[in-house]
Amino acid sequence: MKYHLVISLFLSLCFLVSCKNSNKIPFEDIPASFEVLRSVFQQPDKFQVQVIYTQIDRDENNIPQFKDFAFNLDDGVYFYPASTVKLPIAILALEWLNEQNIEGLTKESVMLTDSIRPSQIPAFHDSTAENLMPSVAHYIKKILLVSDNEAYNRLYELLGQDYTNDKMQEKGMWHTVINHRLSMPMSEEENRHFNPIIFKNEEMKTLLEIPGRETFRIFSNANHPSVGKTYYSRGELIQKPMDFTFKNKFALSDLHGTVQRIIFPEKFKPEQRFQINEADRAFILTYMSMLPGESDYPKYPLPDYYDSYSKFFKFGTDQNPIPPQFRIFNKTGNAYGHLLDGSYFLDFENGVEFFVSAIIYTNANQTLNDDRYEYEEIAFPFFAELGEYLYQLELKRKKSRNPDLGAFRLNYN
Repeated sequence: MKYHLVISLFLSLCFLVSCKNSNKIPFEDIPASFEVLRSVFQQPDKFQVQVIYTQIDRDENNIPQFKDFAFNLDDGVYFYPASTVKLPIAILALEWLNEQNIEGLTKESVMLTDSIRPSQIPAFHDSTAENLMPSVAHYIKKILLVSDNEAYNRLYELLGQDYTNDKMQEKGMWHTVINHRLSMPMSEEENRHFNPIIFKNEEMKTLLEIPGRETFRIFSNANHPSVGKTYYSRGELIQKPMDFTFKNKFALSDLHGTVQRIIFPEKFKPEQRFQINEADRAFILTYMSMLPGESDYPKYPLPDYYDSYSKFFKFGTDQNPIPPQFRIFNKTGNAYGHLLDGSYFLDFENGVEFFVSAIIYTNANQTLNDDRYEYEEIAFPFFAELGEYLYQLELKRKKSRNPDLGAFRLNYN
């Protein structure tokens, strides 16, 4: 059932009464200064906007308690998730490595990708790595720092569709389908074939050899969603909506849940968590929150890679440095007029923490692949205003205890 404002069923009546008396209910009476945010919320169907916002309160033991609010949330409505699918792929790659239980096989092991089909591309070197060699760790860095498509494709080829989709289902994320590489014009059949891969240690001794594989299961969107009214393909305008049956799906609740599982795994049942060790979790958290300019390998210099390059909430496309009191653990996506971000937002100085995930679709002419989306005019300002609005709400929100956020003060050197 579609609805414009939903307060999570997890909230008790007691909380609702208390909230009305002492704290402002999110998304009600948005100030006029948030012009784009107000306009988008007044036209939710046009912009296909969905938002999930989670307030966090700590108990006497600093254990977090969640209170969820949503705007226009509907897991049954399809949107293209773009690069947000890279986050579960990155985490699952570490889970897969742990499951192999092979001595010497780690995320830093050399990962050589071969090709056995004309559509496949090999990868035997990586010029952005310190040792010039590809690895799971280096691919994850590139994914989380700047949303690198090739890095995602390599881990997609490693895991395959069966492993990826089964794992997401096992963890309770029922509205996810991951079935293709990114920025590679491949048929659904070709995307069901996966490259052979060899892992080697520093001495280039083989640790694990994986042959080329394929899946015989069909992972698709059963309701055959389409987007837009027309689209360009190989320079030709096609006069019908684009079919997204064999495109990735990652519902906003699953994106939100993925971020929450990596930030606070203890809030979920053991079978719903990502099965990675604390060192690997710290690795993910570090690169989720690291700014591009803080990385040495790979190197992402200014002016192309400014602080908010992949931090949409509050900072939008502002190319000024993000003040050091803030850290955002997130994953963004951007394609076909869709802009997305799933974040855990921190302000160490003021003791602010909250989760927020959102998607907006800005494509006024309803034509895909024409590069005429309203990202700059609407989408990025929407995320900046939504982040600022929630941040101001949090600054004013009464809490019984201030959080101890020391666990998230990470070393980026």
